[in-house]
Amino acid sequence: MSELDKPLDNENWTATPHAGDQKGAKKFLNRIRRHRRHRTELKRARQAAQQVFGTKPKFSTRKRATLMMGAGAMSLAAFTGPPTSTSTTDPQMISTVQNDDIRKPAALLKASDDFKQALIEEEGVRYTVYRDVAGYPTVGVGHLITPQDNLRIGDRVSEEQVLEFLEHDLEIAERGVRTLASELPLFQHEFDALLDLVYNVGLGNASEGKSPRLNAAIADADYEGIAAELDYTHAGGKVARGLEFRSERRAQIFMDATYENPREI
Repeated sequence: MSELDKPLDNENWTATPHAGDQKGAKKFLNRIRRHRRHRTELKRARQAAQQVFGTKPKFSTRKRATLMMGAGAMSLAAFTGPPTSTSTTDPQMISTVQNDDIRKPAALLKASDDFKQALIEEEGVRYTVYRDVAGYPTVGVGHLITPQDNLRIGDRVSEEQVLEFLEHDLEIAERGVRTLASELPLFQHEFDALLDLVYNVGLGNASEGKSPRLNAAIADADYEGIAAELDYTHAGGKVARGLEFRSERRAQIFMDATYENPREI
């Protein structure tokens, strides 16, 4: 798990507008709810216009590339699905575990396909090694370069390498969520939101020492409190607009399983 603490553990991720201020946290949730209502109304208006005029939404070049990459990432589900057991199990227990309408232990959950698509949209897909907003060498779907990768700024990687990095990073982040959530049962979308947090900032920055309010909410099984503490907007000591959008998306995933990109509204 040491990989989750490097190299972002020096970043001031928790310096959010509501840090230590419950009133600010509630404002964050209210803003998410307001945007959610707006998106719902606008979506209905677009659907009505499409029916009347027979039009279809057009995707940008970036959106098309993201969807194509997402199709490749979906194939990872065959390798990263929930653990199975060959032992004899009570059929009623199997039905309970497979029911998406109940919260489950984090140990039984993995990244959903909806989350993988949202993650690729947020991180983008880069085949050339670059420096991220915090200055760290990065490639693929937000993969932070390690010495073992033997890559430098400007090097190019294949799509197969990108998917391998993504699979490996998801496995690490999933283990991180299980550590963070501990015994707290989660819906799939709640697990996905915490997975986005750990993937984005690392387990070290979501730890009790650096995110005490988040961990306190988890310990108290305060799900609304958890949603309020998903607002991580700083990188390199500065507010990043992209992280503001990502925090909003992360919270709406956690609160009501809405994976839509707020930037598209």
